Amino acid sequence: MKRTIVTYTTKAEHIDENVRLIAGVFDQLHARVPEGLRYMVLRYGEGRFVHVVEQDAGAPSLSDLDAFRAFQENASQRWLTRPEVNEATVVGSYGMLRDST
Repeated sequence: MKRTIVTYTTKAEHIDENVRLIAGVFDQLHARVPEGLRYMVLRYGEGRFVHVVEQDAGAPSLSDLDAFRAFQENASQRWLTRPEVNEATVVGSYGMLRDST
């Protein structure tokens, strides 16, 4: 299982647009229900976002979704800070993630 965390900050005038585009990704995920792919987005502070992706081997990726490609389109115009992408290892979790041992 691969876990990836992406963090970035959007420009204040693009926060609502970013949220709307992310909502579109979740709408498509709920419609397709891709096996082995889990996704969560947190927003905190003024325009700060954290995307958490868990992907089983062989599972589809977010970039397979039209809504995610729409989210990525012109994303650099929405950023205040460029995204930082890191693979992550769970140190501990209680009820938050599947298979987090």
